[in-house]
Amino acid sequence: MVITKETKIGAILEADEGVAPFFLNMGMHCLGCPSARNETVEQACMVHGVDADELVEEINTYLSSK
Repeated sequence: MVITKETKIGAILEADEGVAPFFLNMGMHCLGCPSARNETVEQACMVHGVDADELVEEINTYLSSK
């Protein structure tokens, strides 16, 4: 799986729950709630003040190493 800024967080977590720490480390502690799972990576990053491009790169690096 390759993610983009438009990928929904729920889809990423369903593909690999190992990405949860990336979101938890940026302060997104509500990964189980429906509204968080329906946010895109870009939306979550905007709310939490994180660079979406950097997060996407980090997660894609993690996913490609598996």
